[in-house]
Amino acid sequence: MSFLALDKWARCFKIISHNGGIIKSAYKFWRFDTLKEGRLVGTDKNGNKYYENTYYMLGRSRWVEYNHCVRWDYNASQVTPEWYGWLHYKTDCLPHEDPAKYRISCCPFTHRWLLPAEENVTGTILAFYPYSTVRASIQAWDGRSVRSRCK
Repeated sequence: MSFLALDKWARCFKIISHNGGIIKSAYKFWRFDTLKEGRLVGTDKNGNKYYENTYYMLGRSRWVEYNHCVRWDYNASQVTPEWYGWLHYKTDCLPHEDPAKYRISCCPFTHRWLLPAEENVTGTILAFYPYSTVRASIQAWDGRSVRSRCK
C-alpha cells in the first residue's frame, strides 16, 4: 500500500474531509497557508480556535485558527495570555485546567488592577504617535537658500 503512496492519498482525503470538503479546505489553505487536521481543544474570548494533533512533530502539533471576523488581518497578539503558554509548550495544561490560575474555591485568580489583554496596534491608525515639544535642531533643506552662491 505504501509502494503506490496510497496511504498518503488516504491521509490527504482524510484531511480534506476533516476540514469540510474541497471548497472549505481550499479556503483554509488560502487563508492559513497550511491544511491540518486535529482535535479542537478550546476557544478563547476572541473566537480563536485552538487545535492539537500529536501525530505532527513537536513545535507543529499545536496551532490556532484565528476568528474568521478578522479575515487576513490576524497576528500573534490576538492570542490571549491564557492560551499563550499552552500554544508555546510552556505548559501542557489547558487554561481551564491550570491549577496556577485557580484558587481553592475554583474562582479565577485575578487582580483588580489587571487590565484585559489587548491586540497590538503598532503600525495601524490606532497606534500612539508622540509629538515633540522641542523645536527641531536640524532643518530639512527645501532647495531654496537665503543666499545664492551662483549669481
